[in-house]
Amino acid sequence: MRARFWLSVAAVLVAGGGLAAADSVIRKWKPVTADELHDPQNPAVPRLQNPAEALSVLPPANAGNQVDWVKALRDGKIQPRTHIDSNTPLRILDSEVIMTRTGDMPYVRFPHRAHTEWLDCSNCHDALFASKIGATPITMLAILQGEYCGRCHGAVSFPLTECARCHNTPKAAAGAVPRRAP
Repeated sequence: MRARFWLSVAAVLVAGGGLAAADSVIRKWKPVTADELHDPQNPAVPRLQNPAEALSVLPPANAGNQVDWVKALRDGKIQPRTHIDSNTPLRILDSEVIMTRTGDMPYVRFPHRAHTEWLDCSNCHDALFASKIGATPITMLAILQGEYCGRCHGAVSFPLTECARCHNTPKAAAGAVPRRAP
């Protein structure tokens, strides 16, 4: 699975134009022969691109695979497919949903824009998430088990250990937001 991810990353990199990783983030990636994910004895492993080669040209982040994927997209460093059918038009939805079933944690402000710049709506609706706000019984347990948000976060997007990236809206501040999910 991860091997396909790195190959996908390599396939969407825009030719030319690098980016220095001299920012405050020190990025360390293991080569595929030493990452404990790939069998170094497999004769196909030398054909894989190493993460440092593929990812070092992308903007740095402090977590996960140490790439700021939204910045990479907006800067034109990558051009991902939005759907398995390449003829699917990209529909960017610039709205937010506030999820309020968060226990003692701050509410979750879900930004559609950052997601629909990557993926067509049909990638998630209605298979993973109902289109009606509040109709999907999302729980952290399910997310940690790879369901709902966990399909991408923790796999190809920032990790689930970055709680404040999602739990980003103080409960007192959410009252002004018109779209809320119970």
